Amino acid sequence: MDNQNFKNMALAGVLSVLILLGWNWGMAYFYPNANKPAPPAASAPAAPAPAAAGAVPAAAQTAPIKDVKTALGAVPRVPIAAPGLSGSINLKGAVVDDLTTNRHTAALDKAQGQERIFAPAGTPSQHYAQFGWSMGDGVPAIALPGAQTVWTAPAGAKLTPETPVTLSWNNGGGQTFTLTYAIDADYMLTITQQVSNAGPAPIAVKPIAQLSRAQPAADDKEAYDTFNVHSGPFGAFDGTVSFDNDYSDVAETKQVANKGKTDWVGFTDIYWMSTLIPDKTAATSDFRAMDKGLFLANLFYPQVSVAPGQQSTQATRLFAGAKESSVLDRYAASGITNFDLAIDWGWFRWFERPLFGLLKWLFGAVGNFGVAIMLLTLIVRTVMFPVAQKQFASMAAMKAIQPKMKAIQDRYKDDRAKQQEEIMALYKKEGVNPLAGCLPIFLQIPVFFALYKVLILSVEMRHQPFALWIKDLSAPDPLHFLNLFGYLDFTPPAFLAIGILALLLGITMWLQFKLNPAQMDPAQQQIFAIMPWMMMFIMAPFAAGLLLYWITSNVLTIAQQAYLYSKHPQLRAQTEKDTVDHERAKARGK
Repeated sequence: MDNQNFKNMALAGVLSVLILLGWNWGMAYFYPNANKPAPPAASAPAAPAPAAAGAVPAAAQTAPIKDVKTALGAVPRVPIAAPGLSGSINLKGAVVDDLTTNRHTAALDKAQGQERIFAPAGTPSQHYAQFGWSMGDGVPAIALPGAQTVWTAPAGAKLTPETPVTLSWNNGGGQTFTLTYAIDADYMLTITQQVSNAGPAPIAVKPIAQLSRAQPAADDKEAYDTFNVHSGPFGAFDGTVSFDNDYSDVAETKQVANKGKTDWVGFTDIYWMSTLIPDKTAATSDFRAMDKGLFLANLFYPQVSVAPGQQSTQATRLFAGAKESSVLDRYAASGITNFDLAIDWGWFRWFERPLFGLLKWLFGAVGNFGVAIMLLTLIVRTVMFPVAQKQFASMAAMKAIQPKMKAIQDRYKDDRAKQQEEIMALYKKEGVNPLAGCLPIFLQIPVFFALYKVLILSVEMRHQPFALWIKDLSAPDPLHFLNLFGYLDFTPPAFLAIGILALLLGITMWLQFKLNPAQMDPAQQQIFAIMPWMMMFIMAPFAAGLLLYWITSNVLTIAQQAYLYSKHPQLRAQTEKDTVDHERAKARGK
């Protein structure tokens, strides 16, 4: 490999590492507290009254922090049983505050139970949805249901996909309020708010829906906001999905009004999300920061007037569950604007989603995500094989013109501009492209980034095993040399958490570089010697699936190089000669 090819390859590698790690390290250094939440709330405060929308239904007041089991047993509830979700509705306030997923466990150890999406107010991870009304303008005030209202449910009510549930409350002044809950087989609830006016005068109300949640703990890796994965407030407004606001933005300003028509609004973690989706009625929304690390996402509907003997209804959908791509795609196809983009694919979406689709197909075919990743790597290397052939042909051509390049360099050693001009003319005359040697590296960068993002974002790959000790491909290698593979009660820092996969990555990269021609420049040769072991430390904290991809790619590259060397014996001979010359020069230098 000539100096130009080496420089291009080294530059590509350095840029890749900087893009992957540099920004994240920089943000952590300059803003170390950006993603650290305030202490959990001791109680859930009432929501503030927006200037132009009336009072938001007050969040249920609670006693000091308690565990979820205690909170669930404190009030009457309507059970929820659906294929995607289980839980209950709190009749005090008609709050949806108890939801767990049936398809995903909270941890790799299934004994820890299913992943909890919603938890009652007053618990450390409180997260819930409530629906109600605020008073309209220009009419006499009426009694509205609030946080302390105990709603009436039919005897034996149970919310399932086949049996919707209607809660009711009469204010004693002629108005009856009802909330009808329906649920599908995945993660979507539909809540229909209805007010019937049997009083003597017209009334005016403003339907409101609200999500409330505590900011996730700093050690919650599935809800950690980074430069390339958003966690926090988000939504779609005027047809555009926005990941612009995080918890610290809302905490700083206390209130963020979302511009334009709200298509949906809520909160997202890496794998889970809760969103409010209005029907065709135009709605506005905002995010608010409360005391002690609590946040609100509010959805406001226009004021409606209800004449005597009439009624008014307003439907809102509530998504609370896992961001499974196939499920989000179905909801988007049903008419929820850009709901499939609730997964923060980023700039490489055009490439990541097809790659993810191929990976899912391979997984369906072989039943093991690790094997699917290896097969994906084989497909990528096969597709790029013609490019690799051109790379080797270019290397052979570059070696053939080395004597002519050396003559030009000696002739114009005092005139660098003329030297470069003559070298470029030589390239053109001989039909040599000096950039062809690094093209495969540049082509692999999008694949690497795409797989990196897919492994981070895809709940489908969460807790997927490979073999032996690799039980979760979306997590780092759990075994480390420094703690004797778990026998010592010691967790090494991330950059020293060298496991078997990281070591294999370093070894295979070293073997790959050994097949390249030795560099006559000692500094370049030292970089080649150090890079595999530097990458071993850098990549150790990354997902095991990503390391598996890179190790497989290195092994296939080694096999590919051996094959292509057999097809270009002159390049093999030149490589061996360069290596011998380099060793002799090194020995003379000593």
